[in-house]
Formats: sequence, C-alpha cells, structure tokens
Amino acid sequence: MTANASLINTVTIISLSATAVYLGLSVFLGFYLGRRKRQTEKWIITWLVFDALIHFTFEGPFVLLSLYGTIKESDHFTASLWKEYAQADKRWGVADPTIVSLEILTVFLDGPLCVILIYAILKNKFYRHYVQLVLCVCELYGGWMTFCPEWLTKSENLDTSNALYLWIYLVFFNGVWVVIPLYLMWHSWVEMKRCMTTLAVTDGGHGTEVTETTTVTTTTSRHKYNTRTRSKKED
Repeated sequence: MTANASLINTVTIISLSATAVYLGLSVFLGFYLGRRKRQTEKWIITWLVFDALIHFTFEGPFVLLSLYGTIKESDHFTASLWKEYAQADKRWGVADPTIVSLEILTVFLDGPLCVILIYAILKNKFYRHYVQLVLCVCELYGGWMTFCPEWLTKSENLDTSNALYLWIYLVFFNGVWVVIPLYLMWHSWVEMKRCMTTLAVTDGGHGTEVTETTTVTTTTSRHKYNTRTRSKKED
C-alpha cells in the first residue's frame, strides 16, 4: 500500500489535472461550436477538440525534445510529464525510433485532420466522413504500432506492476484512442448508408437510368417535330 501511495507525486497530480482541464475546455468548446448541431455531433466535436489539444500541446513538445535529445535528459518543463509516463513505458524516455516516428505522424497529420474535421462538421462539407475515416485509421494504426512490437518482444519496456501504470497510463489513456475511433468509424458507416438509402429513394431506385430515358425521349420528340416542319415546307 505504501509503495502504491508513493507513486502519486506532484507531477502525477499535475498531469492528471491538466488532462481534466483539457477535457472540461473541450466540452465547453464542443458544445459552443456545435450549438446548432445534434447532440451526437456536439460530442464528436468535443472529442476532436480534446484530441487536437493533446496532439499539439502534449505530443508536439515530445517530438521536438526527442528529435534533439531524449525526454530523460531534458530539463524542459513539459519533459516532466513524459518522464512520468515513461515510468510505465520506458520507450518514451529514450527517444525510441518507432515511438518518435508515430508521434511525428500524430502531431503533423492527426492534429491537423482534427481541425479539418471540425470545420467539415460545422460547415456540412461533403468530405466530412472521408476525413473522419482517415483520421480514425491513423489513430488506430498509431495505437497498433505502439504496442504490437512491444507485445512481440514480451513487453520488456512496460511496467504493469501497479494499478496506476497499468490501468490509468497504459490501458485507459491508450484505450480511449481505440474505442472512440472505432465508434467514429461505425458512425461514418451508418451516416453514409443513410445518405445512400435516401438517394436511392429520391431517384426511385433507378439512379442515372431515369436521366438517360428522359434525354432519349426529348431527343426523339425534337426529331419528330423537325420532320413535320420540313414536310410542311416541302408542300
């Protein structure tokens, strides 16, 4: 019990508090920006705001510090947060090439995609679900490539000896970026299916065939009219 209690220090409290503040800010911005949207869309925007904040302000500094050294050797104030997480996964403290590569992708691709998707939702852009699916695939790929290589090597860099490291740092904070992207992929599937069903009903189940039939009929009518006109002129 004493050993577990000693794990809770100032950095732990600051890290978890910062995450809670980000979550509160994300809920406020999500519901404010999406005030004219459905409830589901408000929560999606909330998640995207939170996702972007984490990518840019937490993982952005990690990438910069890891490209020019290691978190373990850095004295920058943001390094203390990652030193705390590195207690659960040592790779984050030593600039592991796989981890840094994935974080570069996360910061410079996933972060901007969050912003683009928020804009697409608010403005009802046609590319909304395409961006949503690409973002989800990127998030899931990042999670898979973070842990699959470690599992294959018997998780030598992971510390699962206590509840804080295992269930909060490793399972919860990484699992969120698996569960929510999976939900958003399902959401895109449902919305695209609904749109296609609506389109099929509107077109009467014929699609482009209706347009083609109309065009042929119009052309034939014009042809007959022109023939009668020429006949009258010849008389």
